[in-house]
Amino acid sequence: MISLRVFCQLATAALVAGCASTASPTSHSTVLAPGDPSAPSQVSPDEALAIAKRLATHPWRPFAKNILHGKDAAGVVVHTPDASFNGQPERPGWWLPGEVNSGIPYKWGGFDSPTSFDSAVANGLAAGDVSSPAKRRSDNAAVSTQAAGVDCSGFVSRCLKLPSVHDTTQLPSVCAILPNAQDLRPGDLLNVPHRHVLLCAGWATPDRQWIYFYETGGAPDFWKPGLKSAPLNALLALGYQPLRYRGMAAEMRTDGKQVLTRAARSASIIVTNPTIGEP
Repeated sequence: MISLRVFCQLATAALVAGCASTASPTSHSTVLAPGDPSAPSQVSPDEALAIAKRLATHPWRPFAKNILHGKDAAGVVVHTPDASFNGQPERPGWWLPGEVNSGIPYKWGGFDSPTSFDSAVANGLAAGDVSSPAKRRSDNAAVSTQAAGVDCSGFVSRCLKLPSVHDTTQLPSVCAILPNAQDLRPGDLLNVPHRHVLLCAGWATPDRQWIYFYETGGAPDFWKPGLKSAPLNALLALGYQPLRYRGMAAEMRTDGKQVLTRAARSASIIVTNPTIGEP
């Protein structure tokens, strides 16, 4: 349950807070300053948020052949986050075979695009592979080549249009550290090396105490990407470091607003007590 004060804050923010997404047709044509040309890719805040939304809402239809609970052909243990998965009661599975599901499922070590994910599912690969302490200990050795999806860093790497996945220890090498988390902008990151990363989507309250972000592998919908809001200080207390991708374009003028759509804000998940994400 969230307090009435927090509820009112978020409701007010839905009307007035400046966030990111596509500018409305009546606002100015945004002029962008390109990012560092030496960065691995170039991306704008709108592009990053559009990719995040696409990964979070991508429709796909799996079948029983895409379910795997056990070892793949290479001996790597895989658990797809389908609705039958109950190996982690606090982190249940969600997707249903034979149904149109929404959002690309979590996969440890995954870096799929919607196109590559659809192709993998059509070819009978496992649809997702949940994280676990055992997988974290084994790191890359626990990545299955016979499962498809995205993990937290794969998701963010896709949103930044990086040519290859950058994990949570590599992302800082292509980013600048922000000295003040209050300077976070849409498309920036909150990162904990070796643990988890979030893609910032804008401020949820005018006082910049609550922030919108996209993630996969975090509570409460652990095994799919989603838009959420949480207290910034609570995230910082968990060790998240604010980063800005060096190839991120920046606005050269600030008249006019860019905001998350009303539908996106209303569908976002409120997380009053965030955790570090993946187990």
